[in-house]
Amino acid sequence: MMAIYQRAKTEAKYNANVFLGMLSDRGGLATARYLINSASASEGYTNLWERNRLDLTVEALVLENGKWHPLFTAEELAKAKARLIAYNYKF
Repeated sequence: MMAIYQRAKTEAKYNANVFLGMLSDRGGLATARYLINSASASEGYTNLWERNRLDLTVEALVLENGKWHPLFTAEELAKAKARLIAYNYKF
Protein backbone atom coordinates (compact mmCIF):
# COMPACT_ATOMS: atom_id res chain seq x y z
CA MET A 1 0.00 0.00 0.00
CA MET A 2 2.84 2.37 0.79
CA ALA A 3 4.32 1.43 -2.58
CA ILE A 4 1.31 2.73 -4.49
CA TYR A 5 1.40 5.93 -2.43
CA GLN A 6 5.06 6.42 -3.36
CA ARG A 7 4.46 5.53 -7.01
CA ALA A 8 1.52 7.94 -7.24
CA LYS A 9 3.73 10.67 -5.83
CA THR A 10 6.70 10.05 -8.12
CA GLU A 11 5.10 8.70 -11.30
CA ALA A 12 1.77 10.56 -11.38
CA LYS A 13 2.83 13.67 -9.45
CA TYR A 14 -0.08 13.08 -7.09
CA ASN A 15 0.46 13.62 -3.37
CA ALA A 16 -2.15 11.40 -1.73
CA ASN A 17 -1.98 12.81 1.78
CA VAL A 18 -5.45 11.61 2.76
CA PHE A 19 -4.55 8.08 1.66
CA LEU A 20 -1.29 8.24 3.61
CA GLY A 21 -3.19 9.35 6.71
CA MET A 22 -5.65 6.49 6.29
CA LEU A 23 -2.78 4.02 6.06
CA SER A 24 -1.26 5.44 9.21
CA ASP A 25 -4.55 5.44 11.13
CA ARG A 26 -6.19 2.24 9.89
CA GLY A 27 -3.45 0.10 8.38
CA GLY A 28 -3.34 -1.25 4.86
CA LEU A 29 -6.07 -3.87 4.89
CA ALA A 30 -8.66 -1.73 6.66
CA THR A 31 -7.88 1.17 4.32
CA ALA A 32 -8.30 -1.04 1.27
CA ARG A 33 -11.59 -2.44 2.54
CA TYR A 34 -12.88 1.03 3.40
CA LEU A 35 -12.05 2.42 -0.05
CA ILE A 36 -13.41 -0.59 -1.93
CA ASN A 37 -16.65 -0.60 0.07
CA SER A 38 -17.25 3.14 -0.27
CA ALA A 39 -20.40 3.96 -2.22
CA SER A 40 -18.47 6.21 -4.58
CA ALA A 41 -14.92 6.62 -5.77
CA SER A 42 -12.63 8.60 -3.52
CA GLU A 43 -11.12 11.93 -4.49
CA GLY A 44 -7.78 10.17 -4.82
CA TYR A 45 -9.28 7.62 -7.18
CA THR A 46 -10.68 10.33 -9.45
CA ASN A 47 -7.39 12.23 -9.31
CA LEU A 48 -5.56 9.13 -10.50
CA TRP A 49 -8.21 8.55 -13.18
CA GLU A 50 -7.66 12.11 -14.45
CA ARG A 51 -3.95 11.27 -14.71
CA ASN A 52 -4.72 8.00 -16.53
CA ARG A 53 -3.16 6.05 -13.63
CA LEU A 54 -5.88 3.81 -12.27
CA ASP A 55 -3.17 1.17 -12.03
CA LEU A 56 -2.11 3.02 -8.86
CA THR A 57 -5.47 2.57 -7.13
CA VAL A 58 -6.19 0.15 -4.31
CA GLU A 59 -8.80 -1.51 -6.52
CA ALA A 60 -6.25 -2.31 -9.23
CA LEU A 61 -3.62 -3.40 -6.71
CA VAL A 62 -6.02 -5.86 -5.11
CA LEU A 63 -7.45 -7.26 -8.34
CA GLU A 64 -4.24 -7.59 -10.31
CA ASN A 65 -2.30 -9.48 -7.68
CA GLY A 66 -3.90 -12.75 -6.67
CA LYS A 67 -1.96 -12.91 -3.42
CA TRP A 68 -4.36 -10.27 -2.03
CA HIS A 69 -7.57 -12.05 -3.09
CA PRO A 70 -7.86 -14.25 0.04
CA LEU A 71 -7.99 -11.12 2.21
CA PHE A 72 -11.18 -9.87 0.54
CA THR A 73 -14.66 -11.24 0.08
CA ALA A 74 -15.99 -12.10 -3.36
CA GLU A 75 -18.31 -9.11 -3.00
CA GLU A 76 -15.40 -6.76 -2.29
CA LEU A 77 -13.45 -8.06 -5.28
CA ALA A 78 -16.56 -7.59 -7.44
CA LYS A 79 -16.97 -4.00 -6.18
CA ALA A 80 -13.35 -3.22 -6.96
CA LYS A 81 -13.72 -4.66 -10.45
CA ALA A 82 -17.00 -2.83 -11.09
CA ARG A 83 -15.46 0.50 -10.10
CA LEU A 84 -12.49 -0.04 -12.41
CA ILE A 85 -14.78 -1.06 -15.27
CA ALA A 86 -16.97 2.01 -14.69
CA TYR A 87 -13.88 4.16 -15.22
CA ASN A 88 -12.83 2.22 -18.35
CA TYR A 89 -9.81 0.53 -16.80
CA LYS A 90 -8.09 -1.89 -19.15
CA PHE A 91 -7.24 -5.19 -17.49
